[in-house]
Amino acid sequence: MAEIGKGVTAGKLAINVQKRLTRAQEKVLQKLGKADETRDVVFEEMVANFNKQMGEGTKLQKDLKAYLAAVKTMHDASRRLQDCLADMYEPDWFGKEEMDALAEDTDTMWLDYHQSITDKSLQNMDMYLSQFPDIKARIAKRDRKLVDFDSARHHFTSLQKGKKKDEAKIAKAEEDLGRAQKIFEELNVELQDELPALWDRRVGVYVNTFQSLAGHREKFHKEMSKLSENLNDIMTKLEEQRQIKKGATAASKTEDCAKSEGANHSESASSAPKLVQSAVTNGSDGELPPGFLYKVKAVHDYAATDGDELELKMGDLVLVLAFDNPDEQDDGWLMGLKESHWFQKKDISAKGVFPENFTQRV
Repeated sequence: MAEIGKGVTAGKLAINVQKRLTRAQEKVLQKLGKADETRDVVFEEMVANFNKQMGEGTKLQKDLKAYLAAVKTMHDASRRLQDCLADMYEPDWFGKEEMDALAEDTDTMWLDYHQSITDKSLQNMDMYLSQFPDIKARIAKRDRKLVDFDSARHHFTSLQKGKKKDEAKIAKAEEDLGRAQKIFEELNVELQDELPALWDRRVGVYVNTFQSLAGHREKFHKEMSKLSENLNDIMTKLEEQRQIKKGATAASKTEDCAKSEGANHSESASSAPKLVQSAVTNGSDGELPPGFLYKVKAVHDYAATDGDELELKMGDLVLVLAFDNPDEQDDGWLMGLKESHWFQKKDISAKGVFPENFTQRV
């Protein structure tokens, strides 16, 4: 209760106390059936709709905040995962710079998604719900003024029906009744205009909120899908890099073993074609492809990725040819055709390039 001396006079305080007592007395009489109560079924339905609308909006606001908290949690988890990968990723691995850029783009995507939902969906709900406290307070005030009106009405009626009529009191009661009725009706009319309009606006608010959420979510997942594809491509290339290095190491070890087996392997490159030629002519009619240099054996499968490449299966024997234009030869790549094709077709149309470290000389 307000204290005297802080903007509230003793007279004002007494009036407020008297109002509360009168309202309490009126409510008791109404509950006991000793006084009739003014009822407005239509307005009561509006208030029920208002309470339902406020409850649904508050729940939606709460769930949106929970969704945003979950987005932030996922963002933090994604960032830790990207940081972990970045810490493990060695500088000489394929796509180190691309991996760092991808981690930064992923972090930006999460930040933008969180901020977009906050700005467009949550703030929309916050603004929508901000009008409910004032209306709720005016509904409560309207209910109090209705009790005042009923009390004034009953008081005026009782004075009129009394055996001893005091005209001064009746006139005062009639004045009080008119004042109470006016205050009540002003509030009542305002709320009867506002509550249906507010009830109708709820659909538009829900549409805007979820359309905005759906649009931002679709954009986020579309962009995140592209980043996931980029990550998958980097991992695929990293595995290819590992396989190539593994093949090169195996080929190097095989060559070292072959050189240590005898002095014949130390012969000059000029004698190699003759030795290979005699090996190739076994089982053939002695014809050799133009530019034939030597023969190699595939030690790994190789899947051709371009039309000018030669596909290899482990164990295939390949006749190595000179490039028509030496400038076209890339480091680590040879030109050749399979020995089995040469025996069958006697042409070099099926020649192709292949990685040298997938083979070893025989």
